[in-house]
Amino acid sequence: MSQTETEIATQPDCWRQAVALARQPDGPAAALPRPGERVAVVGCGTSWFIAQAYAALRESGGHGETDAFPASEMPAGRTYDRVVALTRSGTTTEVLELLRRLRGRTPTTAVTAVPESPVSGPAGAVVALGFADETSVVQTRFASTELVLLRAHLGEDLGHLPQQGHSALDEPLPAGVLEAEQFTFLGQGWAYGIAQEAALKMREAASAWTEAYPVMEYRHGPISVTAPGRVAWWFGDPAALPSGLADDIARTGGQLVALGRDPLADLVVVHRLAAALASARGLDPDNPRHLSRSVILA
Repeated sequence: MSQTETEIATQPDCWRQAVALARQPDGPAAALPRPGERVAVVGCGTSWFIAQAYAALRESGGHGETDAFPASEMPAGRTYDRVVALTRSGTTTEVLELLRRLRGRTPTTAVTAVPESPVSGPAGAVVALGFADETSVVQTRFASTELVLLRAHLGEDLGHLPQQGHSALDEPLPAGVLEAEQFTFLGQGWAYGIAQEAALKMREAASAWTEAYPVMEYRHGPISVTAPGRVAWWFGDPAALPSGLADDIARTGGQLVALGRDPLADLVVVHRLAAALASARGLDPDNPRHLSRSVILA
């Protein structure tokens, strides 16, 4: 078993710890956005996609206007009550540069796996999830665990989630997916961020041809890529799939996958698939091509 697969398998236990942490009276609540605050959430790569999911959840839940940006692309002229930076390593150049620019102007919080990393300097507050840290280049358990923490802080009841995560680990992969040549991941609302993250995991670990779209955009061009031997993967309740879309996918000859658990639990299945595809293709998911654990620019 690769280190990546080992870390994938520990996600349900990390989620339990994150929920417990969010409930602690002296936990991270004081450092995270308060109801009504106008918030920007930033990150790079995986962290940007988790930022997208959290921003959609926070705003749709009525907690306050929330935007998500890549750390390098946050508009300079906008005013926020707080900026939350997601960074597993705490060393990502673009995140550190942004936090330095904001220091003394805007309250900031960094969510990281390594509290003693450089991010602790420019960040106004640090939320540490060291129990979810990883040695693998490809992020799995840290990203999902930080989103569980943020969801729990929003007041979601996530008691069901660890068991769903175990089911996602234990059941066989969907029939046919190991043989597929292309994957299009679809989501709606906060699950679109999860779809983006699923596509990234498959590219990083298995060099797979993947795309991701908001589900209602899929028929506006992207469906043309779906065909026999290709997969359209829906993160959400199969009953919530837009009317007629399953039939449209069937007419392409492609395969629809709609597992129907919480999108984070279904992301675990994609993690497993990415690792399995990497192995089948003779790739090392622990050391993907052209990637490092953190992007540190000169």
